Amino acid sequence: MADKAQIQEAIKTQGEVVRKLKTEKASKDQIDEEVAKLLQLKAQLGGDDGKHQFVLKTAKDYNPKQMAIREKVFSTIVNCFKRHGAETIDTPVFELKETLTGKYGEDSKLIYDLKDQGGELLSLRYDLTVPFARYLAMNKITNIKRYHIAKVYRRDNPAMTRGRYREFYQCDFDIAGQYDPMIPDAECLKIVHEILSELDLGDFRIKVNDRRILDGMFAVCGVPDDKFRTICSTVDKLDKMSWEDVRCEMVKEKGLSEEAADQIGEYVSMQGGQDLAERLLQDPKMSQSKQAVAGLTDMKQLFSFLQLFQVTDKVVFDLSLARGLDYYTGVIYEAILTQTGPIPPPAAAEQNGAGGDEGSVSVGSVAGGGRYDGLVGMFDPKGRKVPCVGVSIGIERVFSILEQKAEASAEKVRTTESQVMVVSAQKNLLEERLKLTAELWNAGIKAEVMYKKNPKLLSQLQHCEDSGIPLVAILGEQELKDGVVKLRTVASRDEVDVPRAELVEEIKKRTSLV
Repeated sequence: MADKAQIQEAIKTQGEVVRKLKTEKASKDQIDEEVAKLLQLKAQLGGDDGKHQFVLKTAKDYNPKQMAIREKVFSTIVNCFKRHGAETIDTPVFELKETLTGKYGEDSKLIYDLKDQGGELLSLRYDLTVPFARYLAMNKITNIKRYHIAKVYRRDNPAMTRGRYREFYQCDFDIAGQYDPMIPDAECLKIVHEILSELDLGDFRIKVNDRRILDGMFAVCGVPDDKFRTICSTVDKLDKMSWEDVRCEMVKEKGLSEEAADQIGEYVSMQGGQDLAERLLQDPKMSQSKQAVAGLTDMKQLFSFLQLFQVTDKVVFDLSLARGLDYYTGVIYEAILTQTGPIPPPAAAEQNGAGGDEGSVSVGSVAGGGRYDGLVGMFDPKGRKVPCVGVSIGIERVFSILEQKAEASAEKVRTTESQVMVVSAQKNLLEERLKLTAELWNAGIKAEVMYKKNPKLLSQLQHCEDSGIPLVAILGEQELKDGVVKLRTVASRDEVDVPRAELVEEIKKRTSLV
């Protein structure tokens, strides 16, 4: 362990880092991260009695403002899933280790293994797709349209400002069953388009490709069969690395020939729509691969359906899209934001994970998915396959953008849904306030009351201003005598006497317009 002088020096240095971030008005997440490091260092010094101090630490807490934003986003997404006829399920947070092993390619190293308690080896779920496939196989389900919103876990390097965590939510929508080609796949892309449009995150693009097209491309470019998956994982890094770096990894680390890498380079630079699929079907090399031809034929069909769904303005056929997960067998897609702030950042910088101009939020992809027809069969004793296609919304990245937008905006985020506050203008009216509050609660009105016998009118009104409660129901001796309640609109400060019997309807009428 470092000596006391070294720790004190480290504390001093870390303190400077925190102060600098505060001066530069860095994001709250960045400051919290560095403050946590400072507290850890201070804990190493121990208390005055020489004992080691316990420092409260956690991966991530969310305050009421953040949770209000999150609940609104979840509501938007769930409404979209339900609009498309999905039902929901839930699965355990942990699975048998062997259930998860070998499904995620090079990312398998990010799976959290639980300590062996003398029983079966378990791991925390890495995503919601593999547990879903296991659920279908175990319950012998051959068709379902389901959504699932739950936390997943990855032993990753957290980057809070980019919405990258070790514990985070995924929002999945999947269609399982034997259907005609590309109809369910097109609906998944329509769902991504609807959600991203409704959340108003900024301009976006949905990149699509097909595993069969990729594998066909690798074959005609001279990639050995046993290197398909590992080369696919390298191509998947093109959104974070330059082509030169990707080529270097293919050749020097993965042992691919320079000629094969250069041929791959020609194809992965191609982007387009239905026209590109038609062009590649005529390509002398690609047309020699049965896999590629099958994928390209489906891609043409997919774009014709997307045209009917009116989403082709945002969808691009991109041969560089690979998605590194091993279980994909057909169409794959990924949604990226091309503008996330008031000043549009360069699209390339955004895709490569670099920060754009000041005022932008760089978060990488915000949704992804694809077809995985073989995954369920891996869990079925007889190997029976259930074709599946699905999409996952990168919800934490969405939260990162909306939270930073809320911070930059002057608009106040409401953390409660209270419609009215019951207040009194005079003393000794606690019982009357509680009685009216109960009446409102019983009628389904979201109401609050201050927990004091004789609160000051000003402090009650101030609470409404601070928490965004739109209406105030004021009781006084005269109002009780006349059988009315004075209803005050907080924003305009207008007041009107409402007969007590009509109060519930009046509150409902006014708050439905808010």
